[in-house]
Amino acid sequence: MTAVEPARRTRLYIDGAWRAPASDDLVAVVGAATEEPVGWVPAGSPTDVNAAVAAARRAFDEGPWPALTGAERGGYLRRLAAALQPRAAQIAATVAGENGSPITWAMSGQAYSPIALLDYYGTLADREGEATRPGRGTTITVRQEPVGVVGAIVPFNVPLMIAVAKLAPALAVGCTVVVKAPPEAPLSLFLLADAAVEVGLPPGVLNIVTGGAEVGEHLVRHPGVDKISFTGSTAVGARIAALCGADLRRVVLELGGKSASIVLDDADPAAIATGLLDVGMTNNGQACAAATRVLVPRARHDAVVDALVKAVGNLVVGNPLDPATDIGPLVTERQRGKVLGYVESGLSQGARLAVGGGRPAYLERGWFVEPTVFTSVTNDMRIAREEIFGPVLSVISYEGGDAEAVRIANDSPFGLAGSVWTADPHRGLAVARRVRTGNFGINRVGIDLAAPFGGFKQSGIGREFGPEALDHFVEIKTIVGVPD
Repeated sequence: MTAVEPARRTRLYIDGAWRAPASDDLVAVVGAATEEPVGWVPAGSPTDVNAAVAAARRAFDEGPWPALTGAERGGYLRRLAAALQPRAAQIAATVAGENGSPITWAMSGQAYSPIALLDYYGTLADREGEATRPGRGTTITVRQEPVGVVGAIVPFNVPLMIAVAKLAPALAVGCTVVVKAPPEAPLSLFLLADAAVEVGLPPGVLNIVTGGAEVGEHLVRHPGVDKISFTGSTAVGARIAALCGADLRRVVLELGGKSASIVLDDADPAAIATGLLDVGMTNNGQACAAATRVLVPRARHDAVVDALVKAVGNLVVGNPLDPATDIGPLVTERQRGKVLGYVESGLSQGARLAVGGGRPAYLERGWFVEPTVFTSVTNDMRIAREEIFGPVLSVISYEGGDAEAVRIANDSPFGLAGSVWTADPHRGLAVARRVRTGNFGINRVGIDLAAPFGGFKQSGIGREFGPEALDHFVEIKTIVGVPD
């Protein structure tokens, strides 16, 4: 597969059409593998946010969208999914070119997952939004009403899928949405807008703006926005939570992680090694749910490390648009520098490199970091405490059986995901029930698009995916004294 032609987008999708932005300035989107522009988008501004919010406000307060039946809204979502289907290869190649996502994974994670989510919420849109029941001496009706205008702020690692994870349930229940695209990887959101124009989504229902932190903060602070849904770092999430708290604005936060893969003493190291890399290095490690702490019984330590090193040796690092590639580059030079800084931190604190830790010698361009495995890691080191967001695993030994492994897994400020690896799934289930994390897998990644996704502790507030996501975009109204 070859790179797509660089895209030159000069307008923003606002109020159901392509509108001229406040400024004629364009910003280059730089490819992670080429270090050259893969496209240009408008330099979005607070003025553009104002226009988008005004359009979303009109569509919610005056337009037909909230008044449509759930089945009608669901029909739009399913048609939007159908319009994305023939664009799937273009979506995958576009995101791979932007953020370095390996194309084989990008087809499923970047292209087909958002299509599946739109279909899924299209089928859930006609759920019953009102129920009448007897109260204490009267009849009551409890209604679920859309929260209003939603501001959705999207990260660079899985931009279209996460945007759809926010907008699909919001639109399904009758909200309108303003999406802020990530500056590092905005182009797939323009393909979504192309599809929205194609299916005739009503004006103002979906709006897409570009820009950096200033634009995002303006959206968060905007008095016309009723709810913010943010995915990104815990530090930025804390800032958004504070801003929303000041105005009592509703907020959902899907934040960072430092998840653990717990290897039990009955697991076969050779059999599980590839799985450990899958849950730890998916999308080049640019995944909030990546299980980057590998907890291993001390007696099995050498066997697990040997298996991991062998599995890493089989990984192909290179052009993200090549179907043979397993690990592509990181999204920006700054992110690569951050990851290499963590490598230096691990070494300075006494960890040892089993494999990787630098830049592949045969790749002269692109922001690559070799897939890396550390040993001699203790759970108090920075590489075990902080989210690295790159292809770096830390192997931590334990001696006290399953209980000790659970204790180490829970000794983290985060609680987003995790996994357990065992020959006995019932034993694995017992471990899963004791780890304080929002998503957990037994011999696999613990994420399913039909199940709620989100975290404990500093990993966030609220849930995405599954029918539970719909609940975050409604307000509950009680009506007392309902006539018979």
